[in-house]
Amino acid sequence: MESLIKPDQTWLLWSFLIGWAAVSIHLEQKYKWASKVTSSVIALLGSLVLSNLHIIPTESPVYDKVWTYMIPLAIPMLLYECNIKKIWRESGRLLLTFIIGAVGTLVGAFVGYFALRNHIPNLGYVATIMTGSYIGGGVNFVALSDAFNTPSEIIAATTIADNVLMALYFFVLLSIPSMDFFRKHYSHPLIDEVESKSKATTAGTMEEHKGTDNMKKAEVTVKDIAFAFASSVIIVTISIGISDFFSRIIPTSNHFFGILNSLLGNMYLILTTLTMLLATYKAKFFSSIKGAQEIGMFLMIVFMVVIGTPASIPTIIKTAPLLLVFCAIMVAINMLIIFIGAKIFNFNLEEAIIASNANVGGPATAPAMAISKGWTSLVGPSILVAVCGYVIGNYFGIIVGNILI
Repeated sequence: MESLIKPDQTWLLWSFLIGWAAVSIHLEQKYKWASKVTSSVIALLGSLVLSNLHIIPTESPVYDKVWTYMIPLAIPMLLYECNIKKIWRESGRLLLTFIIGAVGTLVGAFVGYFALRNHIPNLGYVATIMTGSYIGGGVNFVALSDAFNTPSEIIAATTIADNVLMALYFFVLLSIPSMDFFRKHYSHPLIDEVESKSKATTAGTMEEHKGTDNMKKAEVTVKDIAFAFASSVIIVTISIGISDFFSRIIPTSNHFFGILNSLLGNMYLILTTLTMLLATYKAKFFSSIKGAQEIGMFLMIVFMVVIGTPASIPTIIKTAPLLLVFCAIMVAINMLIIFIGAKIFNFNLEEAIIASNANVGGPATAPAMAISKGWTSLVGPSILVAVCGYVIGNYFGIIVGNILI
């Protein structure tokens, strides 16, 4: 059945993709219910409904352009703050806790895969993208989906299952500080500090944070936008050249070289590594580019609109519940290993909670939880380690993909 808007109506489709992405962001920022759903899910659901109603096409060259150009451009912009030296210097303990959680996510991916592979089709794709997502967040989800050409129905169903699971898990994390078991077996100096303060002091602290957040907002200039796009285009171009070079020169005659070819020939792995090195050793330049993070996130929301277009609602309804179980297995094992690791290394309860949040939710949710709990000393470090997860998550996800797909 033909759609109302035809695949070759280029400008009309671009208007829809970018317009609906903008509306999704607006809804998230204006309405409480939308902030809980998130702009990514709103963007996906809108295009999902319209494509199933045959208003927009399920395939179009316009969608291909988003995959080919927008996603590679977005990733470097989102990594410009990934200064590994700074992350280690300012957040060493939290980073180690975060890495333990990343290992937990990796273990959870394999456990979930072998437990459910006979019940969920193409589960290797899900394990791959969720490994990246539950180490670094939505950026890795998108990069790995593109890197392994994940079917759109799987991406849409997994996105829904992932967001439902994250909401439930964040409720669990928020509840842990009040549980006697955890307070008995872990040190919790920040919780004690918050509880010892009066309401007046707490209110003053919140106002101080509000003022700090406002101070951090800086004007984005034309130069910033120009440098963000120019540097990202150059980094993507170089990364494609390097990955193509490795793909040509590394033989695939045996299993070891075949894996090496898949890893070094993967444009996203090279792109992530190169950007991380530049952000570390040319930190002054890249950290000075304002607005890059925001541009990158907007391009990601446009991608989520595209993801919803070819997905079938009946397929999602059939698949999503089992995917929710798979995601729950991954998150449960992440939590188990991260809390065991925190106990072994004598890390604080607050560090374990925030590190697990940074694994599963990424740079947006971890500092939000730290602020909401009054753990002010963890706000900055939580952002740094979560951004580092963009790099670690891509590495782990590509390894899982080469084994399970």
